[in-house]
Amino acid sequence: MRYARTTVVGGALATVMTLGLLAGTATAGAPAAESAESKKVQARESSLTGSATMDRGKNGERVSFSFDAHGFAPTDVGGTSRGTFHFSHHSADGKRGADFEGRIDCLLTGGRIATATGVITRSDHPDRRVVGKRVGFTVYDNGRHDQVGYSWAVDSIPTMNVPRCLSAAPYETVKNGDFTVRHVLPPTPVEEVR
Repeated sequence: MRYARTTVVGGALATVMTLGLLAGTATAGAPAAESAESKKVQARESSLTGSATMDRGKNGERVSFSFDAHGFAPTDVGGTSRGTFHFSHHSADGKRGADFEGRIDCLLTGGRIATATGVITRSDHPDRRVVGKRVGFTVYDNGRHDQVGYSWAVDSIPTMNVPRCLSAAPYETVKNGDFTVRHVLPPTPVEEVR
């Protein structure tokens, strides 16, 4: 997993480094009110944080996402990703929909873009198969008009099979709220050649 040979983490890091160059390596600016200690902690690792509701136009659906994800790459290949997510989707009349929450198992960042996956640990959805399913999110931290995409845009949560660290393009625009992506590329692990 290290090198002398490229590994999953090394490959992921190279991919994210390329994304960072393409997207611009500047990270979102920190609010002026942050303490110096807070800035030091934030500078040590990548993160995806914040909450927002989506702009669903005139259909009145209520869709929201919250993230508190930190680290980089999946832990089973030497990464440090961890955290939580929450999302909900309800019809305008409140008669249909559900809330979901879970734990993050992968976070990858590049510039202002973050892709995360996580496993649903709790939901009030009527189909109990959703608990234990992995879902994916991609966020573009674009200032006032952040965008988010999610894996169930192309399949239903109970039947999907999402690999770690993969999701859909960020196609939906935030109406209220804000996401913050902080990109810190960790050093590439190295292992002795045997």
